[in-house]
Formats: sequence, C-alpha cells, structure tokens
Amino acid sequence: MIILAEGNSLLAFLTMLVAGCIVSLGTTIFLFLPCLFLLSLTQQMTGLKVCLLGLVLGALVFVLLTLIAWGGSGPDSGPPIENFFVFFLRWAADPITALFPLAGLITAGLYWWLGKRKTGRAVMVTM
Repeated sequence: MIILAEGNSLLAFLTMLVAGCIVSLGTTIFLFLPCLFLLSLTQQMTGLKVCLLGLVLGALVFVLLTLIAWGGSGPDSGPPIENFFVFFLRWAADPITALFPLAGLITAGLYWWLGKRKTGRAVMVTM
C-alpha cells in the first residue's frame, strides 16, 4: 500500500483503515445482526450466547476470506493448483488468524455491553 500511496505512509494507513472498516461494518450489518436476530427468535439471549455467536461468526469470516483468497491463488490469479484444505491449513497456521474470532468476540461483547448499559436490562431483539 505504501507503494501505491507513493511513499505517503499516512495515506496508506488511512486507505487500509477505510478498507478494514468496510469489511468489519459489512460483516456486522449483514452477518452478525441478522444471525443475532434469528437466534433471538428461538432463545433468550444472554451475554455468553451473544459472545459465542460473535466468536463463531468471526471464525466463519476467516474461512470465507480464505476461500476467496484460495480462488485467486493459482498462477496469474487463475484456478488454484492446490487443495483448499492444504491452503486453509497453511493460512490458519499464521498467528494473525486468531484475530478474526477475537474480533468477532470483542464486537459481540461490546454490542451486548453497550445495549445492556443503555437500557439497564438485557437486549431484546423484536420485530
């Protein structure tokens, strides 16, 4: 990104920040909140359930992004030459991958804590 920003590291940082915000807010709006709503239709939501949902969805996002990266991993961004599971295990060995489930857990925990703090009671999702 610094090469694309012609050596301006602040511009590179802001570009990556915007890209990260788009991915994280898109995941929250289109994945986490609908799953939370559907789960709340069948069960009473607790902080533990919300945090576990965030942890699972964070891991799911990592799997989906790895699947996208695998699709373009072949020569000249063509079809992949290796099995997805081999590719996934190589990517999963990176310690940074632990940030995806952790980010889901933190997002869900903050969602629960802020919603409970504002109303003073458990967050209820209703139609």
